[in-house]
Amino acid sequence: MRTGIATVPLDYGRCPRWLFERMKRLSKGITAAIVEEFGPEEFLKRVSDPVWFQSFGCVLGFDWNSSGLTVTALGALKSGLFEIQDHLGLYVCGGKRTSRETPSEIEAYGISRHFSFAQDLIYASKMAAKVDSSLIQDNYQIYQHNFLFTKSGSWAVVQQGMNIGNQTARRYHWLSESLSEKKEFIQEPHSGIISGAKARPLNLVAKESAENREISAKIATQEADSFLKNMRLIQTKRSDNLISMKLYNREFHWHPVVKEKFDLKRLEKTVFSIKNDDPGSFQDLLALKGVGPKTIRALSLVSELVYGAVPSYNDPARYSFAHGGKDGTPYLPDPGEMDKTIEIMEKGIKRSAVSLREKEEAQKRIKENFFIK
Repeated sequence: MRTGIATVPLDYGRCPRWLFERMKRLSKGITAAIVEEFGPEEFLKRVSDPVWFQSFGCVLGFDWNSSGLTVTALGALKSGLFEIQDHLGLYVCGGKRTSRETPSEIEAYGISRHFSFAQDLIYASKMAAKVDSSLIQDNYQIYQHNFLFTKSGSWAVVQQGMNIGNQTARRYHWLSESLSEKKEFIQEPHSGIISGAKARPLNLVAKESAENREISAKIATQEADSFLKNMRLIQTKRSDNLISMKLYNREFHWHPVVKEKFDLKRLEKTVFSIKNDDPGSFQDLLALKGVGPKTIRALSLVSELVYGAVPSYNDPARYSFAHGGKDGTPYLPDPGEMDKTIEIMEKGIKRSAVSLREKEEAQKRIKENFFIK
């Protein structure tokens, strides 16, 4: 699925109770219509499409360009589906204030519903959060995490980060079907990333960063002493000219971490802990407790400056269209696909427990979001 980018400014304040209650009822009706027509896995696919999700939130009644759309739409969905989740075979965990409780919520469902795959889901939830905070270092701090899954074990993640500096939010979408058969979380795993501003992040999920990841894992497990020695050298003023020359020779005019001051004592403790655990791969290394963004930045820096393994600094956010564009970019819209989407949303609105006026307003928002005259 294609990734996406759109304007999502940070929004403050709370959603009014009257609006949230109506969003709950609308989300329940629309979701039930989609699941009953296509199955719960199809709903996960749609939620993992950043533009479809944005349209979904708008139809529910929230501001189209607000960061609060993500938190409120998913909160309404989680609350609205609670009474019928077993009937639909679709479960929603986490949230903004309950993001850290996601693993325990998944575990509770595993125990009460006898899901044998609960531990796999917990791993997926933790890795999605770690990847977006440690492998895509774009200055967006993750503060909201929702994990959706079905009775069959398929899952999707929608999580959001904030950048206080430019007052924008960035939303990350995952879908279990998008991962390779190896369940690889560390190489281009997203189904979509939507953002209000372009960045130049340390992008270690890019294919171009494969060598950097491989060397990072090797030096952490096999060459810890040498790694720490190189970090001390990089941190000294004596090495400033050498680093600048290396970056200049590679046509680099900016580097995100070369001027950063690392806590070498803490880094030493973390690296030797990694060495003792002896992870078999970079993904296993990332999954270890205590390995966070700073450790990953340090390993990547040494891998680049000392071993020449240059990572990607390209922003993974790309333009996306829910149904194609009128100019054929990335493809021409499929009228049949658009009509089916609209039909299902309208069916969900009709069956929602809201007033006739609210149904008419939701129908109007469908027309606005799908550009129907």
